[in-house]
This record gives sequence, C-alpha cells and structure tokens, in this order.
Amino acid sequence: MIEIVKTSDGSSTLFVPELNEHYHSVHGAIQESEYIFIKCGLDFSKADPVRIFEVGFGTGLNAFLTAINASSQNRIIFYTSIEKYPLKDSLVNELNYKSFFPQESAYLFDLIHKGKWNSVEVISNNFTLNKIEGDVTKQEINGDYDLIFFDAFGPDKQPDMWTDEVFRKIAEITVHNGILLTYSVKGEVKRTLRKHGFKVNRLTGPPGKHQIIRAVKI
Repeated sequence: MIEIVKTSDGSSTLFVPELNEHYHSVHGAIQESEYIFIKCGLDFSKADPVRIFEVGFGTGLNAFLTAINASSQNRIIFYTSIEKYPLKDSLVNELNYKSFFPQESAYLFDLIHKGKWNSVEVISNNFTLNKIEGDVTKQEINGDYDLIFFDAFGPDKQPDMWTDEVFRKIAEITVHNGILLTYSVKGEVKRTLRKHGFKVNRLTGPPGKHQIIRAVKI
C-alpha cells in the first residue's frame, strides 16, 4: 500500500513498499524536481513555445512546477505525460505541494489533477496538458518534443523502463538540440542515450544526489 512520506524540505512524496522506492528524493521532493527538471531543464531550454514529454506523471509535481514556471516566465508550454498507474484522488488530496505556493499558483495543482486523462486540457493561458494513461514500454509515442523529463522509477527498480527500445522511442520524438533530463547516471543509461544520438552531460545533482544527466539530441 502506497504511503505518504514527508521529505526534508517539508514537501510530501509517496513510498511504494513493494518496490522499496520513493517517488522523489527524501532530501526534498520539491527541491529535487525544481532543480532537475526546471532549473537544469526548462530554464536551460531556448525553445518557445516549449513542447515537453514526461515519462512518469506520478504525483504531478513536475507538471505543477512547470505550469507555475510557464506563468511566471510568460512562456507557452505544451506538456504531455504518460503514466501507467495514475494515482487515486484520495492520495493526491493528501499531497501538500499547494501549501508551498501562493494561491495564484497553487490552484494549478488542482486543475492539473482534475484534467481528464487521454484528453488535451487547457490549464491556463500558458500551459496545455495531455495526460496519457498508458505504458511507454508497449505503445508508440507520437509528436516532436523540445524537452524530455525522464522520471520513471530507477533502473534497478523498473528495468523495463530503461531499455534500448524505450530510449529509441524517446530519441525519435526528441527534436534536434532537444534536451533530456534524468536523475540516473548509470553507465548503461549513458551508453544507451549515446547510442540513440544524445550527447550526455553529467551535472551536479540536488542535495542527496551526486550527479544527474542532461543529454542533448545531436
């Protein structure tokens, strides 16, 4: 049974006992997502509008932070995310992310989660969302994307998400000079990304994580 856990920055995450895995870093859920996907990803991207594809919608934290950024930076963002196991509303309602932001931003979290699955939803003037209930390991992905948030559970916990075939699919939808972000720096991950046309760079990670990957499609 999934458990709610408070991380070191006060923000909540989820713990999956069957996998012995947390959805986010226990050193800070918001801190981790903000650093990896916003600071090292969205802020680094020069695309405008920005087309984002996320592997692993999870708690919706990355989408929430991206929607806030879209408004604050006045950027147009089209955000697509695929998730095999959408969370129940009862769990989502216990997450405390909204409490970290003023009301003019916090309301976006509810809109993101109330948006229908497998449907394009206009969340704000700057942020459009398409949540796909599906399995990236089994279905093809369509579109052209400037930014990839690869946020699946780790390779040791969910190895089928980190295969050559999955990264082939990701490479095919990533535009030239498109950027992929992930927290895993395992050798096999780096080799597979290079095989599929990415230049792999290791960056300093957030607290509790030595390094992360930012890869650019060449």
